[in-house]
Amino acid sequence: MKKLSLKDRAMAAMLVRDPPESVNAQQPAVDKAVAPKPKTGPGALMAHLARDSDALRENEQLRSELSAWAEAVPARKLDPTLIVPSSWANRHQDSYGGADFAALKEEIQAAGGNIQPIKVRPIPTGANEGKFEVVFGHRRHRACMELGIPVLALVESIDDRSLFIEMDRENRQRADLRPYEQGLMYRRALESGLFSSMRKLAEEIGVPMSQVSKAHQIAALPSHVLEAFPSPLDIQFRWGQVLADAVKANTDKVAEVASELASQRGSNKPPTAIEVFELLTGTAKREEAHAEVVRALRGSSSAKISRRGHKLLIEMDAESLSSSSLDRLKSELAKLMK
Repeated sequence: MKKLSLKDRAMAAMLVRDPPESVNAQQPAVDKAVAPKPKTGPGALMAHLARDSDALRENEQLRSELSAWAEAVPARKLDPTLIVPSSWANRHQDSYGGADFAALKEEIQAAGGNIQPIKVRPIPTGANEGKFEVVFGHRRHRACMELGIPVLALVESIDDRSLFIEMDRENRQRADLRPYEQGLMYRRALESGLFSSMRKLAEEIGVPMSQVSKAHQIAALPSHVLEAFPSPLDIQFRWGQVLADAVKANTDKVAEVASELASQRGSNKPPTAIEVFELLTGTAKREEAHAEVVRALRGSSSAKISRRGHKLLIEMDAESLSSSSLDRLKSELAKLMK
């Protein structure tokens, strides 16, 4: 059979759309002015081409819309007990306490779940096989787990380096990660060999080298220095270098002061973070110039009473008090102290 030309096919289409008058007579009247039909071969051809052009434009629009979702990762609700923290987890335990975390839990509970999904990756082998590892969203995951509700999560299989970069980027965008937590994350990545150098790490995550160095410096401080603060999360970026220099220059002295400060953390009025920093680095303002001198009624002995931070210091020559006088002093202090 001979193949019909484009013109013949258009004419045939026109004839099919325009049935005989006898058929039309049985149908309700239609306003022909609304959609005029071509009566000639060229007109039918043009109408056919116009419809094809509209269809092509619609297809292109749909294809464009679909391409925007081509790389999208679907979110689904998971049992939070099937999700474990990342091996690169950067959240300190103090991040799961306090007013900020309580407010996050209340927000999630009121909404019936986390509106902003966390991201996880499947664990294919090992002790946690079949479970998921957090890529980012540790606090949201913890909140859902404590509330006993499913957690909305994006699930994607990615490698360690991609996980680290995504976790760091998401946390910095949320602006709630502290210098110590960032430094701890960077330190673990370098110690594990995930990045060959601090400079390479900075390049991969898109952060200035100076910021990575300062955060790493804070996380690398001795444990007794970190424990002297109310929380290591209180340590500011600009304190890292000063603290590191103080430790290097006066190791034993800083350790002694840090131990004394740590012992005061449970007191009624423990030193603040800024006071701890000043005392560890020797930058605290001394009030010894305003010390009160108490002179003996008999003899030449004297005692000096001064304040240093939250401390009241009484200094005197060891030989200025007899054993019985020292016992009396202890007894009177015990009566006077709250």
